[in-house]
Amino acid sequence: MAVVATLWLGVTGDLTLYIHPRYVVFTMIMAVVALLLTIASAAARPEHEHGEPAPRRWWSLPLRVGSVVVALAIAVALVAVPPATLTAATASQRTINGSSVGADTRSLDETAGATDAVFAKFTVLDWSSLLRQTSDPSFYEGKSVDVTGFVTADASDPQNLFYVSRFVITCCAVDAQPIGVAVYQPGWQQALAEGDWVRLTGGFGANPSTVSTEPIALLVATTEEVAEPDEPYLF
Repeated sequence: MAVVATLWLGVTGDLTLYIHPRYVVFTMIMAVVALLLTIASAAARPEHEHGEPAPRRWWSLPLRVGSVVVALAIAVALVAVPPATLTAATASQRTINGSSVGADTRSLDETAGATDAVFAKFTVLDWSSLLRQTSDPSFYEGKSVDVTGFVTADASDPQNLFYVSRFVITCCAVDAQPIGVAVYQPGWQQALAEGDWVRLTGGFGANPSTVSTEPIALLVATTEEVAEPDEPYLF
């Protein structure tokens, strides 16, 4: 049943909510192989041993029924219950920008002379990568920012600062790591809540917060609440 559920998630495109897209084809192939082997095993199961009917134990039927019920419940849960993405609560538990995932996505040299059209396509992951490499405000001067992510409060200055965040998956959702860009917006809780998906535009500058450890922050020009993207994770 779990194999069938995996195939269903692959067909509907929801398998990427659990694993990296690079593993989808492999997972689908292995699921098909497992399904064929299961069918072949059931068809080839011997009814008799040494010419005599196989003895039936009193507990075998309840055990088989129980196994089928559990497998069916798992399959129904995977197919019927809408797949849920990781949340802001998970991000705060795993520490935003706390790992090296995505640190080398963009280099300073390749972006130094990039055009506005290039920067307009930068994601939270791209900017996060650059912010790890330099905190020099002059590097970000004149560079327009247009990013989408979910809101996660900054632990050091939650009244004035939050992160526009995304999860980066290298293998599957279990190893997903949160990355984010610090956003300075005093009183942001009046219009937003943790977990809200937003599209932000603006530019980077020295972080005005006196208690935050982030030297650079996004100074927002516009804030727009948006629906969760069809592909919420970055790869």
